[in-house]
Amino acid sequence: MTIEELTNTQLLLLTILVNFIVSIATGVLVISMLDQSPTPITQTVQQIVDTTIETVTAPIANPGTVKPVPAAPSGEDQLKAAIASDSARTVLIHRGSTTTPAIAFGVYLSKSRAVATAAVAQLPKEAIIQFADGTSAPASLSKQGATVAIYGFSDTAVLPDAPAANPVAATSLAQGQTVVALTKASAAITGIISKVDASGITTTLTGVPAGAGVVDLSGSLIGIGSASGILLPTDRIMVLLESPPAS
Repeated sequence: MTIEELTNTQLLLLTILVNFIVSIATGVLVISMLDQSPTPITQTVQQIVDTTIETVTAPIANPGTVKPVPAAPSGEDQLKAAIASDSARTVLIHRGSTTTPAIAFGVYLSKSRAVATAAVAQLPKEAIIQFADGTSAPASLSKQGATVAIYGFSDTAVLPDAPAANPVAATSLAQGQTVVALTKASAAITGIISKVDASGITTTLTGVPAGAGVVDLSGSLIGIGSASGILLPTDRIMVLLESPPAS
């Protein structure tokens, strides 16, 4: 019988038989070749596999090495930190000594070794600055503008540490932004910015003493109080600080 005489069923069975025999032969050949492979090659492959497994499983086996992502501070935490920063920079200006009543409030600018306050007629040329930590140091009225005045200290004066003011320019402020301040009685108050224009910064805050600092929620200084109630922007402070001293 020739192949042409086979039926379709017989041809199908013959194909299956041939494939089965070829598969067995291929398996036998592969096993024979693996048994004859050099030992160094087998060891190298095994080392690569072991190293890969260790690398992949290391973070799982030692989860303590993964640093947790710190949680973002809550709004309450931000508010408390801002109040603490404002309080630490608030100073009292005395005419003769700290035993006499303070004549004005001011903001301690630690990086500049200076105190900024609102310019008023009764500011003395020489004053005693009382810091938030209770220490004090003599200061001189070094610069005075139309609305802002600056007191400076001697190079040898020992001054306390305080958070940097990080003044915020008026152009960076926005309506509705939350602001924080302290009253004369050191009570914390909050409000929002309602308008920023050439006259200053208008807010909903009430009871901010002239010369006292007002900060945003990050604790950065945005301005100081004035007698009119409108805040004096930090731009005026920075311009005065950078101007040459009066002759």
